[in-house]
Order: sequence, then C-alpha cells, then structure tokens
Amino acid sequence: MFWFLLIALVVVVTAVTLAVVGGGAEAVLPEAEPDRVADALPESRPVVRDDIDALRLPVAPRGYRMAEVDDVLDRLGAELAERDARIAELTAARAQAPAAPAAPADRVDLHKDER
Repeated sequence: MFWFLLIALVVVVTAVTLAVVGGGAEAVLPEAEPDRVADALPESRPVVRDDIDALRLPVAPRGYRMAEVDDVLDRLGAELAERDARIAELTAARAQAPAAPAAPADRVDLHKDER
C-alpha cells in the first residue's frame, strides 16, 4: 500500500508540474518582445517640447536601458547644438546687415499759413 501511495503522489506531482509549466514542449510560449521606446522622436522634423513631454523611456529590471537613453540624449544634444549654431548665424547676419532706412514721415508743410 505504501508503494502505491508513493507512486500515485509522484504521478500527481508530475501532472501538476506539467500543467503549471504549460504542458511540455508543444505549448512553448513565444519569446517576449524587449521594451522599446513606444513614441520615438520624429525623424522627419525637429524635436519640439511636446515630443519630449510625450517621450517615455522603457524601464529595464535595473533601471533605464542605457543605450536607448544615450541615443535620445545624443539626438537632443545634436539638435540643440544645430539650433544654437543657427541662432548665432542669424544674430551675426543681423548685426552685419545695414540698418534699413527709416520710412519717410509725412511731410508737414510749416509754411502753409504764410501763403
């Protein structure tokens, strides 16, 4: 009787284990997709404030994924440097440009009453 109960116990434990694991080799779960940036920064236009506000970086078990954070920060840094260079260029061009002549004011005929 003891051996029968021991064998029955082993069969039940094996069945429960297979049911929990997924039924063996035929019910293999698909590979999980790695977390990626859901709303990536636009490639076709400059980044605006709303893009940064909407950006959500994926979290890994030990924090953020350093490679993706570095990519985003590199992109933002490059765009900011480009904008700063453009602003400096426009400021220099404006400083070098001759002042536009003032529009002529309406002439007031001071001698109108003397006629």
